[in-house]
Amino acid sequence: MNGTNVSHRVLERLTEEWDALTPEAQKAARYVLENPNDVGVSTVREIAEAAKVKPNTFVRMARQVGFEGYEDFRAPFREAIRNGAVSFPDRARWLQDIRKSGDLGGLYADMVEGAIRNLEETFAGIDAEALKAAAEAIWASRQVFTLGVGVNNANARNFTYLASTGMVQFHAIPRPGSTPTDDLAWADSRDVLIAMSMRPYRTEVVAAIEVAREQGMTIIGLSDSPASPIIRAADHGFVVAVDTPQFFPSSVSTIALLETLLSFVIAVASDEIVERVEKFHHRRHQLGIYVEESE
Repeated sequence: MNGTNVSHRVLERLTEEWDALTPEAQKAARYVLENPNDVGVSTVREIAEAAKVKPNTFVRMARQVGFEGYEDFRAPFREAIRNGAVSFPDRARWLQDIRKSGDLGGLYADMVEGAIRNLEETFAGIDAEALKAAAEAIWASRQVFTLGVGVNNANARNFTYLASTGMVQFHAIPRPGSTPTDDLAWADSRDVLIAMSMRPYRTEVVAAIEVAREQGMTIIGLSDSPASPIIRAADHGFVVAVDTPQFFPSSVSTIALLETLLSFVIAVASDEIVERVEKFHHRRHQLGIYVEESE
């Protein structure tokens, strides 16, 4: 078994033994799981300092997962480095290796390649100034309505949920039991509609955009073609690549673009937003919503 496979097995072993580790050993294990490339190039003192634990903690953790000590533990990670497997590999070679990895290796490689290509094509075709202009329109608005149906309903709700940690008056539509056009009944030129739909384009999204235009709303459109009715009707239009080997359009680029748009909104907003996001999460910690991890 080569070093790469052995190092992966070590990571799996850490996960399997997680509950049996002490809180301090869990901190060490967490660092290894999140930064496996550091193991092969770090001494026990260096990695302990990075993980903010004592060197002996790493030694005990290594023994608990079946090694004599830290040097024995890091051996497969050093072997992976010698094999050239630690640094991110040449994509063509990497995908070729994936295709050889089993019965579903070809599908796995196709999905990975499609996701990466979609992201590259999407962001290569979008100007940062265009995103900034859309973000400024959102920040200057009274209300923001995010519209998606089918799989894009989940994407719209995800965007709205994230935005609501620091801003109010964000609405994912259609609301339960409603229609998009009804949800926009009292919207006007002070409001923004973010609408998304990919081929085959949904009639209710196109209808909602027509209503939004009649009511003077600013429209931000996400779709898969410059010729899409969503893009053509938008004040700020963004084309996302959604190709996939499977039967459904990919949401990878849509989600990534929405996350980037939200980061731009926060960047152009006042300092109050950052404070509100921090306050929101501090409140969640106080209410015990999060699992508190050892410092």
